[in-house]
Amino acid sequence: MNLRSALLLSLVMGVFSLPTQALTLSSVELNAAAHLGCVLADDALGYLTEDQFNSRFDEAVGDLSEAQVDVIYAKALGYIDGLLFGLSSGEMDIANSRLESYSNSDACAYGVQAVSRTVSL
Repeated sequence: MNLRSALLLSLVMGVFSLPTQALTLSSVELNAAAHLGCVLADDALGYLTEDQFNSRFDEAVGDLSEAQVDVIYAKALGYIDGLLFGLSSGEMDIANSRLESYSNSDACAYGVQAVSRTVSL
C-alpha cells in the first residue's frame, strides 16, 4: 500500500467514524435556519455590528444543541449560497441586490426588527 492509498483510507475511515446528523430538519430547525439566513444576509450587507450579529445569531438558534446549531448554520449558509449561485466575484452589485432583496423579503420580516432598508431617491 503506497502513501497516497494509506492517506485516502485514513481519511475515509475518519469521515465514516464521525457522528452522523439527521438528513431531515424539524420545523423548529427549519425556522431557525431561515432566521439565521436573514442574519447572515444582513451581516454580509454590513448592517450588523459584531454585537448585533452575535445577539441575532443567539436569538436564531435559541437553546438548540451544538449539533443542531451546526446543521442549522449549514442550512442557512445554503440559503445564502443559493442566492449567490452562478455569480462571479466581479458581480458584487448583483450579489448585493440579491442579498438586499432577500433581507427585505417576508422571509426575513420578524418581530420589531422588521424594517425596510430600501431608499428611493
